[in-house]
Amino acid sequence: MTVELSKYAMKVLQGDMMTPISVYQALTGQYKMLFESSAKHEESGRYSFIAVNPVAELTGNQEEYTFSKEEEQEKTSGNVLDKLKQVMPFHQASYPFAFFGGAIGFFGYETAFYTEKIGEYLQDDLAMPDVHVFFYDTFIVFDHLKQEITLASIDLFQEGRTLEEMETAVLAMEQQLYAGATFDAAKVNTLAFKPMISKEQFVALVERAKQHILKGDIFQIVLSQRFSAPFTGSPFALYRQLRTTNPSPYMFYMDYGAYVILGTSPESLVKVKNRQVTTNPIAGTKPRGATAEQDEEIANALLQDEKEIAEHRMLVDLGRNDLGRIAKVGSVQLMKYMTIERYKYVMHIVSEVIADLRDDLHVLDVLRACLPAGTVSGAPKIRAMQLINELEPVKRGVYAGAVGYISTTGDMDLALAIRTMIIKDQQAHVQAGAGIVYDSVPLSEYEETLNKARALLEVKK
Repeated sequence: MTVELSKYAMKVLQGDMMTPISVYQALTGQYKMLFESSAKHEESGRYSFIAVNPVAELTGNQEEYTFSKEEEQEKTSGNVLDKLKQVMPFHQASYPFAFFGGAIGFFGYETAFYTEKIGEYLQDDLAMPDVHVFFYDTFIVFDHLKQEITLASIDLFQEGRTLEEMETAVLAMEQQLYAGATFDAAKVNTLAFKPMISKEQFVALVERAKQHILKGDIFQIVLSQRFSAPFTGSPFALYRQLRTTNPSPYMFYMDYGAYVILGTSPESLVKVKNRQVTTNPIAGTKPRGATAEQDEEIANALLQDEKEIAEHRMLVDLGRNDLGRIAKVGSVQLMKYMTIERYKYVMHIVSEVIADLRDDLHVLDVLRACLPAGTVSGAPKIRAMQLINELEPVKRGVYAGAVGYISTTGDMDLALAIRTMIIKDQQAHVQAGAGIVYDSVPLSEYEETLNKARALLEVKK
């Protein structure tokens, strides 16, 4: 749905005395969403976004959805992604930021089942939808380069919202900011995480996966395991600790009321900006060294590790194939190849693939083409997903799906939902995977899942 934008309200404040954390805590209201980045001094992480008090909500799966707006609720059979494509508003306007109102939420791993024959859903033990997005017309943008905070409000669905109403919404946010934050002083205690399956069970799954590789069913597969712990206290205090101990390009806190999703993901699933599509495959992982010299030795060894290099090349090719499904002919390009990116606990090999989106396609067609990433499924992707569905015990849900926004500008930015925690019903859940190839050592792959999950498993005061 594309409409002409008539007006919006916007106010710019000096932002040197405020942070995304303090502003988030100062805002009152429901279903607050925070997106920020550790790369604040780079163009990719220049902006942080906060949205509150959505005007509409869409939740559902392949078979049914619920769309709520104002006092009306539509609950019917149908594909939730098709409904999102129908109702998502795009504005023909020149906006100052990539996100200027729109849809924010998550797209679970099983969303990929809508377009491919993967198999029956596994047990949905967390009882969460495949897709859950809110639509926001009032939001805040941090420009970390200019140290400015922009408060804005728009007529999202172009239904006659007056300029006075938008200005009132902006003024209300400004008053809340100047009233100051109520700081959350809650402590974060060490969480007693327990794996859903034992070490021996995971090793056995790896052995079964290797048999499929040796038979030629697949070249590579990503097997994951979930860790859970009782949780009481403040999820936001936990997020504050996590963003400090494990800063990453994609950091997010999403308050759905019934549950919270928080994380510090190193990887973009896919980004669309001015109809240019970008994906950044991450494959090849080693733990960080204890010293700078040891760290460099490990990085050099990683770039010479035949198993890791073969896995990375395979997944770069898979990323190129994914973009090729929605790209203009001849536009797929490899912009960055096999560079090392370091995080607190691990380092990864990273590449970048870009393409131009075909004129006849919607940004949601990009999501359909790219979800899930090969880095959390395997190659060939469809067969790997079918085997994951046979080997893993429960539905993945948010894990290995995507979190992020679709903007009224037509831009989209979705992080891969790894290094991500779900807090629901006084339980915290973390999931992590390892890429299995023909010569994988099962115990080493088990240790890799622990290394990847450690950033969240060790969050404490």
